[in-house]
Amino acid sequence: MTVDSVEFTQRLSERAIEVEAALEQILDPTPQADEIARPAHLLAAMRHGVLNGGKRLRPFLVLETAALAGADPQAALRVAAALECVHCYSLIHDDLPAMDNDDLRRGMPTVHVAFDDATAILAGDTLLTLAFEIITAPQTPTDDANKAALVLALARAAGIGGMAGGQALDLEAEKTTPNEAGIITLQAMKTGALIRFACEAGAILGNASKQDHEILIRFGEAIGLAFQLADDLLDVTSDSEHMGKATGKDAEQGKATLVGLHGQDWARRQLAGLVDEATGLLDRFGDRAQTLCAAARFIADRDR
Repeated sequence: MTVDSVEFTQRLSERAIEVEAALEQILDPTPQADEIARPAHLLAAMRHGVLNGGKRLRPFLVLETAALAGADPQAALRVAAALECVHCYSLIHDDLPAMDNDDLRRGMPTVHVAFDDATAILAGDTLLTLAFEIITAPQTPTDDANKAALVLALARAAGIGGMAGGQALDLEAEKTTPNEAGIITLQAMKTGALIRFACEAGAILGNASKQDHEILIRFGEAIGLAFQLADDLLDVTSDSEHMGKATGKDAEQGKATLVGLHGQDWARRQLAGLVDEATGLLDRFGDRAQTLCAAARFIADRDR
């Protein structure tokens, strides 16, 4: 049994609705028991940066790997929402004038444009902090050992050895062109680390065996590489109206990418190989992994 592109798109949309509802509840204006107040302007900026559509692919991977591992669905949904908070914080900061200086995100004005730079910085800071609150809160029904493991894994994926470190390397790449190995490292950190966490989170929540845990990590690494390679390909083949964000910026800023080094045909061959690698890793799960296999194909073939 395979999941075709129409079935997958429907599944992705259904999961996005679930995640959106969870985020809407989490970003409610009512203060939590131990909070003093939730400033309306800051909350509005957070909501603008989070509740603005998007594929919700990273939360989707949490939910589907957790389902594969037999985890509690509510716990998985809470962790998926936490990861989306981290992802959205990274986008808010990435769009700032001191970083990528983008005015458009998901077809809408970026947070610093809709509000101001200072509010955008605080919105990102608060979303990052909120993610760890979501994981550790009593409302997340998993044991404390799992919560500790999730916090550690997410902190490492988002921190200096992961996404934030990758962003720093990306800024350096505007001044000093990295070699191919440097590009791969940068992309594995900046983009791949959170995708890898999304797949590992399901294994943690489901108390997967050591072998299954390792397989899901390797699956996350493969599709993380594919995601960035597809992104770089779209940066040179698509336009901002279709993508809902600026395109062509890598070439404009002189940033080295694997597509720039090797060309579009090479990139498409690499994507096909990464899909084969990712789906092959899941063979041991049989039909239960068909949605995740479809996710790998979607990541490589997407047009936005």
